[in-house]
Amino acid sequence: MLSVHQRCAFAGAATATLALLAAGLPAVATASGGPDLSRFYRQKIKWAACEGDSMPKDLQCGKVTVPLDYANPGGGTLDVAMARYRATGRSRGSVVLNFGGPGGAGISQLALGGKDFMGLTNGYDVVTFDPRGVGQSSPVSCGEGVDDASDATSGTVDSSDPQAVLKEMKKAADQCAKHPGPVLPHIGTVNVSRDMDVMRQALGDKKLNYLGFSYGTRLAAVYAAQFPKRTGRLVLDGVDTLTESLSEQGLVGAAAQQMALEAFLAWCTKDLGCPFGQDPRSARQQVVQLVDSLDTDPVPSDLGQQFSGQDLVGAISQALYSEQLWPTLEAALSQLVQDGDTRGLTQLSGGIAFPGAAAGARRDGGLVDAQDVPIDNLPAALMAIDCADDPDRPTADQVTQDIDKLRASYEEASPVFGQYRLTQVLMCYGRPKGTDYIRDKVRDVHTPKMLLVGTRGDPATPYRWTLETAKRLGSSAVVLDNRGEGHTGYTSSKCVHRKVDDFLLYGSLPDSGSSCAPDDDI
Repeated sequence: MLSVHQRCAFAGAATATLALLAAGLPAVATASGGPDLSRFYRQKIKWAACEGDSMPKDLQCGKVTVPLDYANPGGGTLDVAMARYRATGRSRGSVVLNFGGPGGAGISQLALGGKDFMGLTNGYDVVTFDPRGVGQSSPVSCGEGVDDASDATSGTVDSSDPQAVLKEMKKAADQCAKHPGPVLPHIGTVNVSRDMDVMRQALGDKKLNYLGFSYGTRLAAVYAAQFPKRTGRLVLDGVDTLTESLSEQGLVGAAAQQMALEAFLAWCTKDLGCPFGQDPRSARQQVVQLVDSLDTDPVPSDLGQQFSGQDLVGAISQALYSEQLWPTLEAALSQLVQDGDTRGLTQLSGGIAFPGAAAGARRDGGLVDAQDVPIDNLPAALMAIDCADDPDRPTADQVTQDIDKLRASYEEASPVFGQYRLTQVLMCYGRPKGTDYIRDKVRDVHTPKMLLVGTRGDPATPYRWTLETAKRLGSSAVVLDNRGEGHTGYTSSKCVHRKVDDFLLYGSLPDSGSSCAPDDDI
């Protein structure tokens, strides 16, 4: 899944005394025989204006230093890049934002879409960060193998030949392991959650107040499980699953995307300018035919490369993240159908290929300049984090045995998105086994009430995941049903925006199961 702001483009330093700092240390830092993390929890953030012409003048940047390996804090460190907008009045502390991904860089997205969060500065410093392995914080990269890595997550690998797919996946995994420096074995949500607790202390907050989107909701749930006594007001918008394997997530995601596509086509066919006519059923069939036709006979793109059916599926996927992009998607599809022009669609997808990666991450753990972040960092980090969070590793024999059944299930879930999502089953092949902590331990958290926002027409984090995760988290979870379209609700629904702000600023929670009606039609 991708971040809420990627679809649209998206208290000062700690002054607590040492006595208060010691009182706020997590149990793992002070338990008998445990590693000593006290030096990391005694930091103060030095804020300064963010560098770069594109950075807002009132956005400040800083960093915290965290252990590379929390089990061995003397074995190396890395810096985590942070940014904040100061509270406009008296600050009650900070609210930390994560925009999703996994692999989404927080600082660039807050700089781009900060206006959506200015209401929170009425009571908080609004803070974000680039998680380890992402953005300026020791970014991972696949180097010259970036095309293999992006193919593996974009559905352009031919799943009809399991052995060929596995060979490509292993090649991509080996290539990606060569470039990211020492951070790769220590990437993943469990470690990022611990980094976030170091940030909380460095910000001077006794408890973490937090707003997370999409993947950021997984991070919130893990934090609540690891640090329940340091959990403040948490909002999870576009709620991720905590239990489903990557193959199950891909299957559910394909069905959710199909539902979102059908909602778009129902809207499109009401317009005489819809390139698929005025019958929704016929329009669905025409989209399938168009994808198949382009997979068989790709057309040249404005980037000088071939534009395939799977490239079309990728562009549609991005546009379905926001109902506000529906008119743009309709126009781009019209360009393709009527003129064979792919420019509108390649702009929606951000291009159909990565032109190459910058040099790998620094190996001393220091921050990377924004202009030096590898261009493939997002897909490389997405794979690395998802695989670090997932313990399943099907063998080659299992893949070969199950691929036909899986392909049929994915195509049944979505004739358009099924092939595109199927390769998620194989995404972690050739990589080390991930943690089982999230699936086994994140449940029945004993925290203050937290707000979970689920959107009915969400193509990336289906509404059922909100209900399932709420049940898993236990009595602390309060569900808000957003009856709209698109991925997440805070930036697209006035009702959701108001209820989230009321909770974060004033502690006012809606009744669990209450709903927000859709905003006015676009």
